[in-house]
Amino acid sequence: MINTIIFDFGDVFINLDKQAIERELYKLGVKTITEDMLQTAMLYEKGFISTDDFVNTFTTKYPSISAAEFKKAWNAIILNFPKHRLEFIEKLSTNKNFKLILLSNTNALHIEQVIKNMSLYMYRRFKNCFDKFYLSHEINLRKPDTSIYEFVLNENKLEASTCFFVDDTKENTEAATQLGIHTWNNDPEKDDITNLFDHPLFINN
Repeated sequence: MINTIIFDFGDVFINLDKQAIERELYKLGVKTITEDMLQTAMLYEKGFISTDDFVNTFTTKYPSISAAEFKKAWNAIILNFPKHRLEFIEKLSTNKNFKLILLSNTNALHIEQVIKNMSLYMYRRFKNCFDKFYLSHEINLRKPDTSIYEFVLNENKLEASTCFFVDDTKENTEAATQLGIHTWNNDPEKDDITNLFDHPLFINN
């Protein structure tokens, strides 16, 4: 029996343009996203480097790009948060049939943009729906590392078999599945989180 639902954030609740960062950086003269750039971004998502250090790493590598230009390009990935999804999670929270957990790979700059796009009031409404709200840069862990799922299970005293995890990234759901967590690898092009309970696992229960 499922008693806990763990949600990703981007492309589950808030819409993303996943090609936007690379596209906007290309316009600024960054022709290739190198491995060291990706590693720096991962360190930032785990909260191991500050926003200033993260931005400085890139502007030092590309002196023609200003900090403001880089931040704008970096945050171009963040789009809108459809109101019907907020209403869905608020209703689910009010019903109190499940423990609700958010588990997101993100960073301080992206959360700033999320709040700017949503408004602080709407963001707080969203955050208040969850029993636990885990952002990778705040807990120093990142999906799909198994340690992040183990952290969530242990901290909340959960059995993997009673948890259902929704994430649009296949490697993230595959990692959770290996621990015995039920998963839905949603496709943001055709799936909507408001159709969660159409999933066979819930229909059959």
